[in-house]
Amino acid sequence: MIWLNWRQFRLQALAAAVGLALIALYLLYLGTEIRDAYDAYQSRCADPGDCAQAKSHFQSAYQNTLLFLAAGLGLIPVIIGAFWGAPLIARELEISTHRLVWNQSVTRRRWLISRMAFVGLAAMILTGLAGLLLTWAASPYDQVAADRFGAVEFGARNIAPIGYAFLAFTLGTIVGLLVRRTLPAMAITGVVFLVLQFSVPNLVRPHLMPPEKTALPMTAQNINEARSLGSITGAPVIGGLRVPGAPDAWISETSPLRTADGRTLGESQFNECLDTPPKTGTGGTFGDTAACLSKLNLHVDIKYHPGSRYWQFQLTETGLYLAVSGILILMALQRIRRA
Repeated sequence: MIWLNWRQFRLQALAAAVGLALIALYLLYLGTEIRDAYDAYQSRCADPGDCAQAKSHFQSAYQNTLLFLAAGLGLIPVIIGAFWGAPLIARELEISTHRLVWNQSVTRRRWLISRMAFVGLAAMILTGLAGLLLTWAASPYDQVAADRFGAVEFGARNIAPIGYAFLAFTLGTIVGLLVRRTLPAMAITGVVFLVLQFSVPNLVRPHLMPPEKTALPMTAQNINEARSLGSITGAPVIGGLRVPGAPDAWISETSPLRTADGRTLGESQFNECLDTPPKTGTGGTFGDTAACLSKLNLHVDIKYHPGSRYWQFQLTETGLYLAVSGILILMALQRIRRA
């Protein structure tokens, strides 16, 4: 069975090896460049007056590149599910070669387990190595940006890609077994897994562990450390806050701006500070707007997870993917008896 699996999978394995080699070469180059820039950033930070500007320059130089790479590597599991998982059984059923395979001495279940183990292991090795290379390349940037919980970044770093890949592969296999046509199975697998990649960070991950809660006062400093100010359906909100003393914490939920008595800040007051704030000469990202809002004695209620939980989330989410994959494998083993 091992020789047969290799014969059937050798072209995909060769393409994956070439792709991984190209990814490795680029990430090794990028990682070296980021480390040189990080050393320069630390040298500039020897002067506290230049540190904030050096940090901003360092982050802006690599933020978009690393985000694009994380998004690109996040598509590897989608490709695996669509091009490795979906055709695994669907192709055999479509061209009727299953009649020959399943009339040999090897049982259907043993054949399926053998094929899924061989290709599934290759999928996990490919995505695992790509994820580790990206983690290594981006580690100096992650230390400075303290944003490892980002929806795109989290799924492309450390061990989470391994779980993603195996789930995508098993999903494609069961879809191919049920649909029995290669192209429709590939399309369904790709769409379903993309939906999962969007849904898990936003709907599932925040609830894997109970969050910490706090009320964060909106001082001028805290407002200036945020990334955005705006309103959603008339409720003034602030985005990209940092938890004092825990800059690497993941804020999973933020309330609108609230007054001292707990009511949502009126939109007219917010717009007045946003559009025509009194001139105070305050520096920072939002300057006079931050000073104006800070005088209103505002706060936001936030739910957050400390950065120390990062590996708990990685292990829990990866375990969740593997558990769902196990359920899909059991479904495939039951279904193949009636295929």
